[in-house]
Amino acid sequence: MEEQEWIGGKHSLLEALHAGRTINKIWVAEGAQKHLTQLIVAEAKKHGIVVQFVDKRKLDQMAPGLQHQGVVAQVAPYAYAEVDDLLARAQERGEPPFLLILDEIEDPHNLGSILRTAECTGVHGVIIPKRRSASVTATVSKTSAGAVEYVPVARVTNLVQTMEQLKEAGVWIVGTDVGAKEEMYRSGNVLTGPVAIVIGNENKGMGRLVRETCDVLVKLPMNGRLNSLNASVAAGVIMYEVLRRRRAEG
Repeated sequence: MEEQEWIGGKHSLLEALHAGRTINKIWVAEGAQKHLTQLIVAEAKKHGIVVQFVDKRKLDQMAPGLQHQGVVAQVAPYAYAEVDDLLARAQERGEPPFLLILDEIEDPHNLGSILRTAECTGVHGVIIPKRRSASVTATVSKTSAGAVEYVPVARVTNLVQTMEQLKEAGVWIVGTDVGAKEEMYRSGNVLTGPVAIVIGNENKGMGRLVRETCDVLVKLPMNGRLNSLNASVAAGVIMYEVLRRRRAEG
């Protein structure tokens, strides 16, 4: 793991500051718009973080490809959670666990959008594999609009083993699969209890072993001709369905 990471953009940076993330230094582009930087400079002062004003081109060099809006920070690496932390979080809130398992989501923008919706729908945590998966990077943080600071992400070596552990803890594993017989809206009450929703890879869907380890498979109802919703949209639809059912159950 690198010793440092970069985050850029007003929202990502403010959320990182509010969440108490370790920030080593902040660079602000000279002539950047005041409404983007003023709050950040004020917050940084409060936390005793060094702010340096530099030419915008220097920011482009430091964090190439990052939409930084004129503010870039060097932060300590993202701290991944353990799966037990995710379950503990549900317990602290007095709620049945609501987790997401992402089977090799490769696009950092998809991971960011999924985290953003996860935060909005009360997901207790997200589980990703260590290999062949987008990890939490600056792009993910930016796309998640800061949600990455509030939704814990656990990285595991073996998804199938983790799914088995969750089953032992009484969590029901629901996979989303276009080939499933059961439609999400007709899937009984599996979504109201302790549940982990599995979202497969953008192109291949879930891996075979992951699919076989699910307790139940559901598909999203499709009216159109196209059979594939974007992974983050599909994840969003099912997360909101879990939220809706939980609210209906009170």
